[in-house]
Amino acid sequence: MVFDKLLQVLVFGCAYERISDGSCSATTLRRRRDEWIGSGAMETLRGMALEAYDRPIGLRLSEVVVDCCITEAPCGGEMAGRSPVDRGKRGLKRSVVVDSGGIPLGAVAAPANRHDSPLLEEALGTLEKLGPMPERMSVHLDRGDDSEATRERLRDRGLEAAISERGKPAPLAATKRWVVERTNSWNNAHKKLVWCTERRGGVIGFWIAFSEVIIVARRLIREAWARYRWEGRPHRRP
Repeated sequence: MVFDKLLQVLVFGCAYERISDGSCSATTLRRRRDEWIGSGAMETLRGMALEAYDRPIGLRLSEVVVDCCITEAPCGGEMAGRSPVDRGKRGLKRSVVVDSGGIPLGAVAAPANRHDSPLLEEALGTLEKLGPMPERMSVHLDRGDDSEATRERLRDRGLEAAISERGKPAPLAATKRWVVERTNSWNNAHKKLVWCTERRGGVIGFWIAFSEVIIVARRLIREAWARYRWEGRPHRRP
């Protein structure tokens, strides 16, 4: 029951009081949420979702894409900063890593006024939980990361850089970065991330992980529909 109600909070972005009813109060929702954060339950669930996807479909890790997305954080807090794209209003930045199919592998949150380049190291660090990576692994980045410092960070990790060059036109469709833009749009379909009223970094991380669990589960069902048959399989592609 609590999971279902927290899922509604994630999708609709409304206050806990709007979702609570006689069966489950807003206080209970917050308390259970904090218990799950303390136990790492959502991080464990995200790992289970990625493992479930990797077994029948397979994560494509030879090429990964990293990009940032800025959303609103009107209540301030640990992860709020002056947004460079929204007239200096308080905003939240997510740095997301996806495989070449757009499956979210990890994300980090930061104030909106932090530059993308320093966040790259933290974002790539989320891949360590997946275990050994392919030997020749390339990282696709946009022109905002076109610097020698970024290339040095990637070389230190044994990664190849595929970065759009500054001053040269690079249509999104001409590169492999479009998959991370699509994943950001999937995340932003969950309104809790678009209009984030949470103030604590741990709670924000919980909602980002929750969003990624839903995305991976939906992609697993969609990809499996085209490849496998099972009892109760939908007649139409979900």
